[in-house]
This record gives sequence, structure tokens and C-alpha cells, in this order.
Amino acid sequence: MFPISRRAFLKSVSASIACASFCGSTPWLMANALGLPLGLQLYSVRNLLPKDYEGTLKQLASLGYQEVEAAGFFNRTAIEVKKAMNQANLRCVSAHYALKDLLPKLDETIQYGKDLGLEYIVCSSPWFKDPARVKDPGSRAARESMTLDDWKWNAEQFNRIGEQINVAGMNFAYHNHTPEFRSENGVMFYDELLRLTDPAKVAMELDCGWAAVAGQKPATLLTRYRDRIKMLHVKDFKLTPATTPANAPPSTELGHGTIDYRPIFAAARKADIKHLFVEQEEFDMPPMEALKIDADYIRRMS
Repeated sequence: MFPISRRAFLKSVSASIACASFCGSTPWLMANALGLPLGLQLYSVRNLLPKDYEGTLKQLASLGYQEVEAAGFFNRTAIEVKKAMNQANLRCVSAHYALKDLLPKLDETIQYGKDLGLEYIVCSSPWFKDPARVKDPGSRAARESMTLDDWKWNAEQFNRIGEQINVAGMNFAYHNHTPEFRSENGVMFYDELLRLTDPAKVAMELDCGWAAVAGQKPATLLTRYRDRIKMLHVKDFKLTPATTPANAPPSTELGHGTIDYRPIFAAARKADIKHLFVEQEEFDMPPMEALKIDADYIRRMS
């Protein structure tokens, strides 16, 4: 065995520690095929957060999630949320709001987002040009009945809202479910929504799962709108020939359903995706167990 100097030994140990630290963190930092931090839409843990907000966030971080997208803040101030996120070593980069809630409280929402340090404020559901014409405007059935005129009105609201959010130093995006992929007179609403919104003011967050339920191919949408789609929701469903937006199956763990994410991620690599969020809406096991399966699936994809 060759002798080794004290300086060489210390240099070797330091390099080993640095390598171990880097190698240990890299799978979490580059946690998916897109080389993005692993994110989670917090709607997935909507039943856990009210019971133990700080503890739930820390559990998510222990599974390898690094970024989150909020779906409500449970009466906490932006300062309180930011503190809880920092303590859990999570970054809240985005938050969801229904349009009916954004419209009357836009200034308040923008200020909250600035205080929290959000990158994106996202509209998670549209609204009606004339809600009075619909019996229950908040229902899924009502949203499926939206007309082309409703979507044109939504596009106008999005451009105006996006401009105000941009002035505040953040970005605005719209998140789809299934009604966006209906058509009227040969015009698909999603296409019209993107045509009528200003790319400088309105980005898209593609929910791959709901697009698939609506009969769309997320990879095709990513290719067609590679410059407009900035964020992804990644979820799985057990789709069948009988699946329709009105007869959608519950979401399941990634890899346990029928959506193949290999072509989706291949298309996403050619797009301008900034963030990726896992989302699971229903569970038949403890949520944290399911969310670990989801996280492991995304890591395997890399």
C-alpha cells in the first residue's frame, strides 16, 4: 500500500464528502425525465392539511417532493404559509383559484401571492358569462354545458387578469379539466382559448390526466402548443372504452392506470415546461403511501 500525505488524505476525504452529498441530492433535484424538481399539487392532501399543516408538508418533503402548488391556504396568512414551507424545505411556486373567486378578489390574491413568493397564479376552473342562465354553475355538468361564447368571455378575463399579475412580477396560467376539449361548430374550445389569449399574459398548465379522460392525447397537445404550456399535472386513471367526462374513473397511483407517460414526457422535453406537479385526487390506501408510489414512478421515468 502506497503511503499518502496528510494533505492528500484530507483532499480525498473532502472530495468524497462532496461527491456523496451531490450524488445523494441529485436524484431528488433531477427527479424526473424533464430534469425538474419533483412537485405536488396539494389538493392531493386536502384532507390532511387542515389537521396537521406543518407535519403534512414535512412528510411530503420526506418522500422527495420539493415544490408544491397550493389549492387553498386554510385561513393561514402568507407569512405563516411561507414559514411552514421553509421549515419543510418546500417551495410553493404556484396556487390555484377558481375564476369566480379571482374576479372579486384579484388585488387581494395578487398581494397574497407576492407575499408568499409565488411564480404563478393559476385559474383552476372557468366561469360563465351569464351564471344566471345555469341552474348550478359550480357543478361539473354545468361546466360541460359551457358554450363557445362563454369561452370567449373567459379568454377576455384571462388576458385582463394576466396583465395585472404580470405587472406584479408573477405569471398567470390556466388549468384544464375536460370541458375545454368539447367543440361547437367544429371549433374545440381549448384551441379557441389559446387563440384568443395573449401568450405574454396567459400560459397553460396541462392536466394530462383530465385531457386523456376527454379523449385527447397529451403528447399531441404538448407538440401543438409547446410554447404555451408551461406546467404539467401528472396523474393516472384506469381508462376504459366506456370512459367519458361524465363517467370518469377515479384517479389512481401513477403506473397503476392506463396512461403511458413515456410519449408525454418525450413531447414535454421539447416544450418549455417550467414545473411538474403530481396530483392524485382519490385514494384506496393511505395518501402518503400512494404519493410515495407516485414519486417513485416519476423517478423511475428518469
